[in-house]
Amino acid sequence: MRIIAVNAGSSSLKFQLLEMPSELVISSGVVERIGLDNSIFNIKYGDKEYRQTLDIKTHKIAVNMLLDKLVELNIVTSLEEIQGIGHRVVHGGEKFTDSVIINEEVIEAIESVIELAPLHNPANLTGIMAFKEALPNIPAVAVFDTAFHQTMDPVAYMYSVPYEWYTKYGVRKYGFHGTSHKYVSQRAAMMLGKKIEDTKLIICHIGNGASLCAVDGGISIDTSMGFTPLAGIPMGTRSGDIDPAIVQFISEKENKTLDEVINELNKKSGYLGLSGFSSDSRDLWEAVKRGDEKSILAVEKQAKIIADYIGAYYLTLGKCDAICFTAGIGENASETRALVADKITALGTVLDPIRNRIHGEETVISKRKSIIKLLLIPTNEEVMIARDTVRLIN
Repeated sequence: MRIIAVNAGSSSLKFQLLEMPSELVISSGVVERIGLDNSIFNIKYGDKEYRQTLDIKTHKIAVNMLLDKLVELNIVTSLEEIQGIGHRVVHGGEKFTDSVIINEEVIEAIESVIELAPLHNPANLTGIMAFKEALPNIPAVAVFDTAFHQTMDPVAYMYSVPYEWYTKYGVRKYGFHGTSHKYVSQRAAMMLGKKIEDTKLIICHIGNGASLCAVDGGISIDTSMGFTPLAGIPMGTRSGDIDPAIVQFISEKENKTLDEVINELNKKSGYLGLSGFSSDSRDLWEAVKRGDEKSILAVEKQAKIIADYIGAYYLTLGKCDAICFTAGIGENASETRALVADKITALGTVLDPIRNRIHGEETVISKRKSIIKLLLIPTNEEVMIARDTVRLIN
């Protein structure tokens, strides 16, 4: 069974074509700069790569071009080989606790929570509609970033604000990166040789966007991102948790609108805000080696907050079998992993500095004597999307 896993952004379209259930990636690619001049179309298959720069005005054109190239490049003999389409959707609100087959009711429900994810849900819907028009008879599935966290108890997801904010406007913690947290927790259980129902895990998804999740028996019981992806730990350009009164204070001092201040918290804070020059972990660690004090502050601050969350989630879980590092920084920045590990030794964790040099490979990076295992697990959200697609269309 061949499944396309799709992640549509506002000006991009990423995809993987997978053979299921073997989870073999047949082809992958991305269309960038959709709607702009000099769009980039890139597709990889086997040991080959096709790349073209041209103007691609809409997602519909990008999807049709992608499907045409799959046939033209003999990646598939015909589009009839594709038996399912899985779409990443960032926000499902409280409406979706699992992935779902897409129908008109689901599309309307995704539209109804656009105000909770105004940058992401419209783009996700654009991808859904483009594929629906191109392949109208192929079943499609929506896989929500928020669905995995709908198992949280109200004590975890409610804020201590007027209750009618929740009943009227849906103000609560939703959490994100759920597809990644779910995938990594399943892989961790396999690495530990346990049934997932018997595991207690802390997942650290650390990329340009970052979140932690406490997973008990394969179920999310708390996560660091909140009503929006701005909350939690400091990230590439996002501030993470701050005193909300700062927003008004800076608005008045700088004579800026609330939108302008929130924009700075989303796009000019985190690594970029503290270092003053970059949101990229690699740049900061190079600067750290040169003794740049602001870069040292930025990486130390992030590691401290990650460690704080790990400590809190350890208490929430009651015990912990493994702490898992994943996503771009978690998988590749050994310095970040070491910095975090150094701050949680009170939990009995012992990092293996040799194994911690490994990048992007599934492995144990703690020593045998470590009470809690430290795991490096590359995430694969596309595989998780494909798994859910197969499960539902079957």
